Amino acid sequence: MTELAPLQTTTQPVKKRVAYLDNARYWVMLLVVIGHSLTDLVVMDSARGVYTWIYLFHMPFFVLISGYTARNYVGDQRQVRRMISTLVVPYLLVELSLQLITKHYDGSPEHLMPLSPQWLGWFMAALIIYRLTTPIWRTVRYPITISIVISLLAGLIEIPNVLALPKVLGFLPFYVIGMHFSRDRFMALGQWRVRIASAALLGGSFVVCQLYASDWTTEWLLWKMRYDEAPLEAGPMDGLAVRAFLIVVGLVLSLAFLSLVPRRESWTTRFGSRTFYCYLLHGYVIILLDRQFDLWQKLEPYGAVSVLGCIAAAIVLANLLMTKPVADLFRPVFEPKLTWLFKK
Repeated sequence: MTELAPLQTTTQPVKKRVAYLDNARYWVMLLVVIGHSLTDLVVMDSARGVYTWIYLFHMPFFVLISGYTARNYVGDQRQVRRMISTLVVPYLLVELSLQLITKHYDGSPEHLMPLSPQWLGWFMAALIIYRLTTPIWRTVRYPITISIVISLLAGLIEIPNVLALPKVLGFLPFYVIGMHFSRDRFMALGQWRVRIASAALLGGSFVVCQLYASDWTTEWLLWKMRYDEAPLEAGPMDGLAVRAFLIVVGLVLSLAFLSLVPRRESWTTRFGSRTFYCYLLHGYVIILLDRQFDLWQKLEPYGAVSVLGCIAAAIVLANLLMTKPVADLFRPVFEPKLTWLFKK
């Protein structure tokens, strides 16, 4: 991996967005929305295979990209203000509102738990923790090795779901690896030989997931349970082996996906710059359709047809939520300037 250059005590203003990374965000956001739309259909093998394939790498991919883009975090005033405005505030808004909605429909959680994210909020909580610990990973020796050891050991002990710590520690290696990536390494993934191998790898893994979906416990892919906890029920050595396998697979498939992402600016670049709003908003749509209309329960009898319909609908929904009008409407909500809160 690339050695990290020493940081200055203050940082420069945000530079122009990189088209390649926004393109990557667009395509993987489609997978996020598709995966969430299939969650209640995994009892069917046709949905379970697609779900398993997506969950093998879509969050490792996002965490890896987050590590790369946050590698220069030093905690200066500008960076702290931005983190509060774009992570802390949206986390509280989304997590508390979703808990209120599920409490209305399901009666749980009985009490609001702002520090115990139940669904979408976990990733924002993870980004907050990762961002704050970035200087640590720039300081210690062997940061990647240490992060892998932490991830492996996290599944052996009981860790409370405070700010989604079990998942935060589980995905930690991808963040640290992302920090140590360089632009040249990303560009090297675009070589035609690498792209051919990546296409074959992604296609082959998709077929394998379809063939053996029924043999796999999908809860492994959530990265939040102890190894001996039901339904995993694995011994220490088996648990360590499975998580190590998931780390390798998640990294390899993430890099394969990155190699196929277009480098040039296009309409996906513009949409990819607005994935933040799609991520925060699509959960409300899915919960409303599920709790209010029992949509997935009604779709289940239609088998593979319902799976294809969900995938198509998820793609449409994701694109709608990445449009400029949606971003303009929700930017003041999810990215408030909070000038009254901060010192000049």
